[in-house]
Amino acid sequence: MKSTTLLVRPAPGKKSRALIQFGALRVPAAIGRSGRTVLKREGDGATPIASMKLLSGFRRGDRPTHLQTPLAIRRIREDMLWCDQPDDANYNRPVRAPFGRSHEEMKRKDGLYDICLVLDWNVTARARNRGSAIFFHLIGPGYEPTAGCVAVHPRDMQRLLPFMRRGNVVRVL
Repeated sequence: MKSTTLLVRPAPGKKSRALIQFGALRVPAAIGRSGRTVLKREGDGATPIASMKLLSGFRRGDRPTHLQTPLAIRRIREDMLWCDQPDDANYNRPVRAPFGRSHEEMKRKDGLYDICLVLDWNVTARARNRGSAIFFHLIGPGYEPTAGCVAVHPRDMQRLLPFMRRGNVVRVL
C-alpha cells in the first residue's frame, strides 16, 4: 500500500460508526458517541474532524506480543496514565500513578488499549479544553462508541499496523 493517509468517513445510519479506507483496504470502525465535530472540546464524546499525524503507540505487554509495524511502540506499564485534566500542566500527556487529577488508565481491563496509537490531536500544540487522549485503538464488542477516538477490530488493526509509520495521517472527514 502506497497511501500515507488513513481516511475515516462517516458510515450511514449511526453517528458513532465510520468506515476506514487505507489504500485498497476498507474496514468498519467506531468513533465518538457524539459523532464528529470541528469544535472538539474536552469530554464532549466527539471525534475531531481533522487531519492528525500518527506520533507513536503503546501496547499491553501481557497481551499482543509480536506487532509488525515500523511505528515506535512502547509497552504500557502498570502505573501508566494519560492526563485529561485541562488545567494541569500535564494535560494530554502520559503521567504516572499515583496521579490525583483526572486521567485515563492506559492498562485497561477491557483491552481497548492493548494496541493504542497516539494521534496528534492537541499533543504537539496543546490548548486547554481542546480534547485529550484521541487515540486509534481496539474496539469493544458490538463496535461500541468511543469517547472521541477511532477504534477498529483487533484483526483489522493487525492488517493496518505493518503500514503505520510516524507521520502517517489519520484524516477524519
